[in-house]
Amino acid sequence: MCIAIKRVYDPIGDDGRRILVDRLWPRGVSKDSLKGLWIKEVAPSTELRKWFDHQPAKWLEFKRRYFAELDSRAESVEKIVNFVQDGSVTLLYSSKNKELNHAVALIEYLHCIIKK
Repeated sequence: MCIAIKRVYDPIGDDGRRILVDRLWPRGVSKDSLKGLWIKEVAPSTELRKWFDHQPAKWLEFKRRYFAELDSRAESVEKIVNFVQDGSVTLLYSSKNKELNHAVALIEYLHCIIKK
């Protein structure tokens, strides 16, 4: 089982199945150049995303709220889990912040539910 994350703007490599996990389509990226799927339902709600605003002091509370949202979106999460069980997956995001973004939290969430 291999789950990676990277910015959607980074070069395509040996990514396995590529899944865009942003709610909004990233600027400057064509649908053909994505070379993957878009599962926007696993992105944080607009309200949560705006509240968090990549502020480090809000990171733990953001993850708590985001995980609660993911719990209510089991069908969309299950799509990703199924892809992970079939092989390597790379979650794509557009945020400039590489440490504090929803894809980092999502990979943590996925690791937790896959281990259950």
